[in-house]
Amino acid sequence: MFFRRLLSTMHWSTLNRPCTISVEGNIGSGKTTFLNHIERFGNATVFAEPLHKWRNCQGHNLLDLMYRDPKTFAFTFQSYVQLTLLEAHTCNITTPFKFLERSVFSARYCFVEKLKRDGFLSPPEFSVLDEWFRWICQQQKVAVDLFVYLRTDPEVVYERILKRDRTEERTVPFEYIKSLHEIHEDWLYHKTLYDCPVPVFTIDANMDLSEITGEYKKFENQILEKNKIFIGV
Repeated sequence: MFFRRLLSTMHWSTLNRPCTISVEGNIGSGKTTFLNHIERFGNATVFAEPLHKWRNCQGHNLLDLMYRDPKTFAFTFQSYVQLTLLEAHTCNITTPFKFLERSVFSARYCFVEKLKRDGFLSPPEFSVLDEWFRWICQQQKVAVDLFVYLRTDPEVVYERILKRDRTEERTVPFEYIKSLHEIHEDWLYHKTLYDCPVPVFTIDANMDLSEITGEYKKFENQILEKNKIFIGV
């Protein structure tokens, strides 16, 4: 299988750090399923989105507050998201591979961008978050070697969101999901929005989540061919 080869043959040692792969995509695109697949191979450390932290920051559910009143809490929430994702980026590990569920890059280029467009971040608030992001990129070890984009139609992810019925997501409108999809597309697929400094491998993640593992296997050869730069072949 490709992923077994990827996690066993990549010349990660030349990086003097773990090879870092960030799994990106819209809400409900199947990132957790993808990462569960990866975690089985043993020589990768997986950092899931720290939802437990976002739901309990010293007793405050910042995720719920952001969805309920983004005008008031968008800056607070995104400040904390940036911190918790930075912790994952910079956490020392002993395995040769680090997989992230989203990154400081998607937090800035997709979610902060969306909040700015919607007017939920004032120009000064956006500037502060952007300055923090620039400092993080310059001063912290947040390099990513590959983005895996789970490309999913907004109608599909919206249906998944309704089915999984997370309390905080019950108020999320379809238009939000659609707009967020378009931003991901412009950044990772069309590459017309912001900088995309590393290769992107795109997976069609529209299949039912119970079948998506088979989709990963079907694309093994294509991934291998596209990413020889990362793999000892």
